[in-house]
Amino acid sequence: DFRNNYISNVNGLLNPPVNASLRLHGNPICRNASIQNTDDFCGPKEYKDYIHPISNNITDCRIQSCPLDNYYEFVSGSSIPCFCASPLRVGYRLKSPSFSYFPPYQEDFEMYVTKSLELELYQLHIDSVMWEKRRLRMYLKLFPKVGAKRSGEFSTSEVLRIRGIFTTWVFPGSDLFGPYELLNFTLVGPYAHLNVDTPKKGISKGVLITMVVVAVACAILFSSVLTVVINKQHERYRQTSSRKSLISKLSITLDGVKSFTFRELAKATDNFSDSSLVGRGGYGKVYKGILWDNTTVAIKRTEEGSLQGEKEFLTEIEMLSRLHHRNLVSLVGYCDEELEQMLVYEFMSRGTLRDWLSNRSGKSLSFRMRLQVALDSAKGILYLHTEANPPIFHRDIKSTNILLDSNFTAKVADFGLSRLAPVLDEDGAGPKHVSTLVRGTPGYLDPEYLLTHKLTAKSDVYSLGIVFLEILTSMKPISHGKNIVREVKVAHQTGTMFSIIDNRMGSYPSEYVEKFLSLALWCVNDKPEKRPSMLDVVRELEHILENVPETGVDFSKPGSNFFVESSSTFYSSSNVLGSDLSSGVDPAVYPR
Repeated sequence: DFRNNYISNVNGLLNPPVNASLRLHGNPICRNASIQNTDDFCGPKEYKDYIHPISNNITDCRIQSCPLDNYYEFVSGSSIPCFCASPLRVGYRLKSPSFSYFPPYQEDFEMYVTKSLELELYQLHIDSVMWEKRRLRMYLKLFPKVGAKRSGEFSTSEVLRIRGIFTTWVFPGSDLFGPYELLNFTLVGPYAHLNVDTPKKGISKGVLITMVVVAVACAILFSSVLTVVINKQHERYRQTSSRKSLISKLSITLDGVKSFTFRELAKATDNFSDSSLVGRGGYGKVYKGILWDNTTVAIKRTEEGSLQGEKEFLTEIEMLSRLHHRNLVSLVGYCDEELEQMLVYEFMSRGTLRDWLSNRSGKSLSFRMRLQVALDSAKGILYLHTEANPPIFHRDIKSTNILLDSNFTAKVADFGLSRLAPVLDEDGAGPKHVSTLVRGTPGYLDPEYLLTHKLTAKSDVYSLGIVFLEILTSMKPISHGKNIVREVKVAHQTGTMFSIIDNRMGSYPSEYVEKFLSLALWCVNDKPEKRPSMLDVVRELEHILENVPETGVDFSKPGSNFFVESSSTFYSSSNVLGSDLSSGVDPAVYPR
């Protein structure tokens, strides 16, 4: 098949045999008048124009001997000259033939069809063929066998037999011709009276109507009884199964994540008693629970009117079920029944970072420990950005979403607002952002994201930078109408930075506080392209932590304290009282 190429000449005389499977139309050579067999090899230009009658009419017989107007024709190739018969007319289409030029395969096709129908070759005439895109449509005529009892016509049984072969698709498979479609099986002339679709003996119209009415009445009665019996169960199932079906539609892989029953979690929390309550947020309440195997867990239970909807619930299950890192909170399981949405996490006994910065415990983390918390948090986010497949943008990094376990290892939590990052091609090309509605917590939101609605990895870097400023100052991102970024920048530019450093973190080397401050301000740069990547953040924190002197707390040794008492003496290059950004009265802070 050389159609539509640029062949302009062939050495020697181009005179291929007529039955060769060669297509040349669309080439310059077809405009050369010296080419023989032009019609066979240089045309047509379009499939739809290729309508080529295959069978030859018999011209040596007298027309009067065959009543053409009564659907009779002469049969060529039969042993009786000028044999007149009435054919069956069949519309037939090859759906995916392995060729684009039919004449060389005509003989093979005729043998294939007649063998399948148990007919002689002369009984099949291919009336015409036509290409329809990549399908070959044809009209076939099937003639009765010469010498049949009823000369010139198929018997009724033979019509039914042939039609049955076509309609039941029992033709043997063929790689050459592929599958076929039966377009029509026309019964005209002497076959017009045959009704092959309806049995000769049937049910009377009156009996049929009666049977239908009785069947409908029985169906209505049965459905009514069934509805009464299962109504209550169905209503309960409808409410609780909607989210489960949604989980299955999202194709969430829940490897290692357990589906808890409402009863199991109620028992683990003493029926959600106030004594088990450890926190609350916009979504609802968090309970401490003890499972049947004595595993301590945190159970986040949403309430009616919760800010966390079904989408966030499913997103968190989807994300955490496939994320595994020592600095990400692990999802143990979930409950989605009794009209309840609950998520079950590993229990983080030390609470949130915000709890420790607000002095709720009466103790405060040392500077070195705060650096370690910052590094742990950055490593968790780095995993999301570079090692998760596909990468993930957290979109809600804040101090209340950084939790501490019994060893003060920091872990990032709450993936309800997270979004999958765009997948790049092999060369790393592609969009670097996700266009989405602005979601997150005021004070932590990237200004560029607020303006353009383009969420990027640098949006998470900005939010983590705000957390770093909280770690240094213990301020809230927004407090009394003041913004932590603006206040820290002003203090840094005026040389009064140490006036707003948290004076409850014990002694610290001012040089490394300034390094940590510089990193935090780098992260909260207004322009995303000027912020560091999360990998840069991790490397810088590791460098600071490796070089900071062993002052105050050595958390690498067993039994070391990770915090200092609030009354500890404050040592730095400056001993100035804290900023008035904090009112001095810490309101209750509830983890999200």
